[in-house]
Amino acid sequence: MPDDRSALIGALRAQNTALVTQNAALLARVAELERRLGLDSTNSGKPPSSDGLQKKPSRVRNLRGHSGKRRGGQQGHPGTTLERAASPDVTVDHFPDACGNCGAALDPATADGHCARQLFDLPPPPPLVVTEHRAHRCRCTSCGAQTRAAFPEGVTAPVQYGPRIAAIAIYLQHYQFLPEKRLSEAMADMFGVRLAQATLAAISRNCAARFADLAAVLRGLIAAAPVKHLDETGFRIGGKTSWLHIASTETLTLYRAASRRGNLPEGLGGIVVHDHFKPYYRLPCVLHALCNAHHLRELQALIDIEREPWAARMHRLLRRASHATNLARAQNTALAPALVALFRRAYDRIVSDGLAFHAALPPVIRAAGKDRRGRTGRRIGHNLLRRIDERREDALRFLSNPAVPFTNNLAERDVRMMKLRQKISGGFRTMLGAEDFAVIRSVISTVKKNGWDVLGSIRDSAESLGRRLQPG
Repeated sequence: MPDDRSALIGALRAQNTALVTQNAALLARVAELERRLGLDSTNSGKPPSSDGLQKKPSRVRNLRGHSGKRRGGQQGHPGTTLERAASPDVTVDHFPDACGNCGAALDPATADGHCARQLFDLPPPPPLVVTEHRAHRCRCTSCGAQTRAAFPEGVTAPVQYGPRIAAIAIYLQHYQFLPEKRLSEAMADMFGVRLAQATLAAISRNCAARFADLAAVLRGLIAAAPVKHLDETGFRIGGKTSWLHIASTETLTLYRAASRRGNLPEGLGGIVVHDHFKPYYRLPCVLHALCNAHHLRELQALIDIEREPWAARMHRLLRRASHATNLARAQNTALAPALVALFRRAYDRIVSDGLAFHAALPPVIRAAGKDRRGRTGRRIGHNLLRRIDERREDALRFLSNPAVPFTNNLAERDVRMMKLRQKISGGFRTMLGAEDFAVIRSVISTVKKNGWDVLGSIRDSAESLGRRLQPG
């Protein structure tokens, strides 16, 4: 009987230990699921479209904090009000037929003044202008041989559309992302030009071939720039997940289609700003600067969900450092060395406190069913701490170098439109089509950044645009 009681107690103790372990694993799993449910576009890399229509008030906050200014245009903002034209193209005179007081008839001869209002509008679409080029043959009076004149450059077919129509089609398809079928309808409705989808594909192919050398020029200019921004995004090509890589500056943009995410650009120098994509650290001869907008979002998740005290302090410190550098940059100066040292000391102190906080926590319990091999996992906040500790120089490079921005938003703005393109038109059937799109979009984005005429630049030659891009 005593032996049976001891065996029962031993079995219950073993069962209790197993239940405690299982309960801890389930609690860890629930905590992980709750953490994932708490992520949105303000505290993670999720896009705003994933927030849904029922956005919480916390999801529309600004990570930079309140500036204290009212919304809308600020005092002194010049505005863009429509101005009156000094010489209108068309003038229409309106005269009253009868006196508003006694009803007597009135005519233009009785006019003694007027008030004017101007209406800005588009002219009706004119009919297409057909230009016939005739290359004449002339017979030599000396030897009798015939010589035919050359046709202008670009006039290659018996009947074809001109460069202005091609430029509009290229702009609407590759910058405004109209799919080929809708673009064909739009060109017919607006201009009376009926373009087959095969014709649109040929126009894009010819434009990309014409600007291929300019893309090489852009690649060299970006590689030589002192600071450049890098990013990448998934792209569907031929039914498979491929990648579109972006390298950009304030005035230049280069898109590049690749089958692998780790297909890195070559020949870079200077400083590269990125989102801590680890393969970028394999680039030789460059310094790195990390995007602190990503850090702010990750810190916000630790504040909202994990309630880690050090995260709020680091979030506040980074925002204050960003504000200080923005003020210094507006005055074309660098931060005072004493202020830079103060920010660095505060940064190191918060990281040390955060690491101590995680060292005092109990070990992470693996979820049920997880492989028991390998090193013990770390919490999300612990991983972030280790990253910003090991890469502190990259995270704080904006403090000591005024040319380095606080975020990688420049590249993210350039890459964001590529996701919109996929939502509207889907992926590409072939890698060749994606490469053509990358070349054309690079040229148009660069032209827009420099404030040049878009349609005129698309019609321009690659050599002319290349000369305009050269420094000096």
